[in-house]
Amino acid sequence: MSGATFVALFIAALVIWLIIRVVPVLLLVFLAVLLAVYFSTITDALERRFRVPRPLGLTIALVGTLAAVTALGALLMPPVRDQTRALLAATPQILTDAQAVVARWAGRSPLLRDTELADPQSGIVARMISDAADFLRGSLLPYLTAGGIVFIEAASVLVMALYFARQPALYAGGLVALIPPRHRDVATRVLVDAGGGLRDWVGGQLLAMSVLAVLTAIGLWILGVPYWLAFGLFTGLVAIVPFFGTMVSTLLPAIVVLGSGDALRAVLVLALGVVVHIIEANFVAPLIMHRSVALPPALTIACVLVMGVLLGAIGLVVAVPLLVVTFVVVRQVLQAEIYREPHPPGVFPR
Repeated sequence: MSGATFVALFIAALVIWLIIRVVPVLLLVFLAVLLAVYFSTITDALERRFRVPRPLGLTIALVGTLAAVTALGALLMPPVRDQTRALLAATPQILTDAQAVVARWAGRSPLLRDTELADPQSGIVARMISDAADFLRGSLLPYLTAGGIVFIEAASVLVMALYFARQPALYAGGLVALIPPRHRDVATRVLVDAGGGLRDWVGGQLLAMSVLAVLTAIGLWILGVPYWLAFGLFTGLVAIVPFFGTMVSTLLPAIVVLGSGDALRAVLVLALGVVVHIIEANFVAPLIMHRSVALPPALTIACVLVMGVLLGAIGLVVAVPLLVVTFVVVRQVLQAEIYREPHPPGVFPR
């Protein structure tokens, strides 16, 4: 092995080691970018339509967001808190009742009669819920127990986002300046394309979460499901995780209803979850999420699984936007520049 090759391998290994060491910081920067995209969308609209100076527009976006979140919290938190406390207090009895119903159904089936499902003391329903809770607890516990660090990191993300949104051209230009001159046009296209994709994703995600929360809460209220407001808010929050958030938010209220022995209403709750998510996926999301973020569902699920294993709860949140950026890089660099396909078809839509 020549000396130059050894040096190149050493530098590559050093760079990989450094990236691995600073992954938490890079994730914070990426979260700041997503937040900056949100603030920039509002600021750009105010600047374009009403000629509001950018600093003032950014201030309006920040103050307006904080006011909206505070007002929504003051309106919803008291009933949600009461329903959540009642739900947690009733959870052991709900799980016991649901296990009894499942065991009774399994006992009537020749295929399931001799399985664990037919044993009312097996606790299989409780174990399923416990396993999901353990996964979330293991992912969230490092953040919940490091209160001071989390506060500092959250403040850092907000401050970075405000700086990014205040002067996006400054930071984008600085990033492009690090690229060799002959590749700067490609780097500029990647940044512009990625910015558009992330803007579509942020807008579509916020709209989808709001629609899912409202429709689910209304539907559960009509069906007479207890804790309907808490379940509706939970559905909106977990919608940020594709597929898995949908599955959990649909099954939990169905299990609660199943514990009461009302099988028909449990089926109606499941049907409600399916219908609500079909409406969101086919009518709401396409209004915002155009072809630039038309991600293949199977690849999206695989990406969420991988990021969840590697990075825990925060990986579940950033999985899809990271996939959006990856598609942009593949489309603009691999297909457009290396393969010379100006209009690449198929998996990586423009």
